[in-house]
This record gives sequence, C-alpha cells and structure tokens, in this order.
Amino acid sequence: MVQRSPAHRRALIVEDESLFAMSLAVDMQALGFDTCDLAANGQDAFLQAMENQPDIVLMDVNLEGGREGIEAARWLREVCDIPVVFVTAYTDPDTVERIHEQVPRAPVIAKPLYREYLAKAVAIAGEPW
Repeated sequence: MVQRSPAHRRALIVEDESLFAMSLAVDMQALGFDTCDLAANGQDAFLQAMENQPDIVLMDVNLEGGREGIEAARWLREVCDIPVVFVTAYTDPDTVERIHEQVPRAPVIAKPLYREYLAKAVAIAGEPW
C-alpha cells in the first residue's frame, strides 16, 4: 500500500450510481482525502488503482456492467494491497458473509446509514489485516 502524508490522501470510489458516488467523494474530502477518483465498474477500478495508487477503496457490491464488487475488491486488496470499505445496500447476512470470505475484515456500511459510520470504517480498513 502506498503511504502518503496525511495531507495527500487519495480515495477510489467504485460506485455505479453517480450521484451517490459524488456524495461519497464530498464526504471523503471532509475526512481529509484531497483526491477522490471515481469508477463505475471493476475494470475502471483496476485501471485507476494501478495508475493512481489510492490509499483506500470504497466499494459497492453490485456494479455497472455485471462486475461483482466483492471480486473486484478482493483483487484490489490482493494485487494492489489497498484497504477496502464496502458501502452497499446489500447488507443481508449471506452477502456480508461472502464479503468477509473474499475480503477478510473489510468494514461493511449500509448505504442509508453510511455517514454515521464512514470515518470509523475508513480508520478500521487502514489497519493491517
């Protein structure tokens, strides 16, 4: 994982709902992330992660183009060594179990409540796994 000074932190937001993605970007900037790259699918996320080396990824479970967000997150963590936080409407027990099987210890935040938990989840995700 790339370590930047706290003044130059970068987030990658992988979300196919553009208005929600922009809202997440504003919230991440409020948490001190000066750059927030946006991707609507796994392929764009992979390309941006390889090029821009984000400090953290915010990932939705269901993405545009049929790409499974859980698999994309697993790849980003394994290949790029990037911590991941899931921000998703899919927080049923089966989905959360699949997330934790593929991306152990990744925080999962329900979209309707994400603002209450975002800062804590970002801090937890940044801890060594």
